Amino acid sequence: MENLAQTIFFVPEMSVQREVASQLDRETAGLDAAIADAREAIALSRERRAALISAAVTGKIDVRGAV
Repeated sequence: MENLAQTIFFVPEMSVQREVASQLDRETAGLDAAIADAREAIALSRERRAALISAAVTGKIDVRGAV
């Protein structure tokens, strides 16, 4: 603790801190949108898979000979 108490920390000005925070908010917003798109695509793929399985099981589509 003594070493930490003697350490000098340099802190950017508040305007710089705000700009960094704003940039991070913009970047993470893009990532959040990409994650939401990916989750939506996964959900749609699961629905399509379930519909395809259902159609194959009920005989609505012929899957004989499909590899």
